[in-house]
Amino acid sequence: MARPRHLLIHHILPSSRSNGPGLRSVVWLQGCTLSCPGCFNPETHSFQQGSRRTVAAVALELIDLAPMVEGLTISGGEPFQQAPALASLLSAVRHSTNLSVLVFSGYTLGELQNIPQADAVLSQVDVLIAGRYDSNQRIGSGLLGSANKKIHFLTSRYNSPAIEHVPEAEIIIEKDGTMIHSGIWPFSWLNEKEGLD
Repeated sequence: MARPRHLLIHHILPSSRSNGPGLRSVVWLQGCTLSCPGCFNPETHSFQQGSRRTVAAVALELIDLAPMVEGLTISGGEPFQQAPALASLLSAVRHSTNLSVLVFSGYTLGELQNIPQADAVLSQVDVLIAGRYDSNQRIGSGLLGSANKKIHFLTSRYNSPAIEHVPEAEIIIEKDGTMIHSGIWPFSWLNEKEGLD
């Protein structure tokens, strides 16, 4: 079977402190059919948006960033809805770097067992944050958007204290002036919660 050559990308952030332990590059994949009510990344849901990029080009970009970060976080969208291409990307990154890998998914670990190529992704992941977002159980800390989500430590690279010390949110201003709210409790949610403008 031929390996997929393309990924649908929403955005790549060179460095972040609120998407996993330490300084990390973040890739948001585009496309998700789970439609969790209250999702704070609804712009990542459509498969008709984002940019179609080769796995090789994305891998090279991440490999170039590797000396400046300790890890790679994959979010979305729903990463496992592009599992074959994601497996190829992680394989290339793992082959050329020592980056840790953390993946956010709306699927539970049990559901992932029924998704083709999910095992090829999971075999290259250190930490999986799994389960649908449930706005009725929102907690927004320790990398958990809601209390029903589960943290799976798939290797010994990280532990619970490492996750607990990740900042809940950050604001990043990119070179072109674009402002990104990122993290498990983005400031746009905080402002709404506190009634701030």
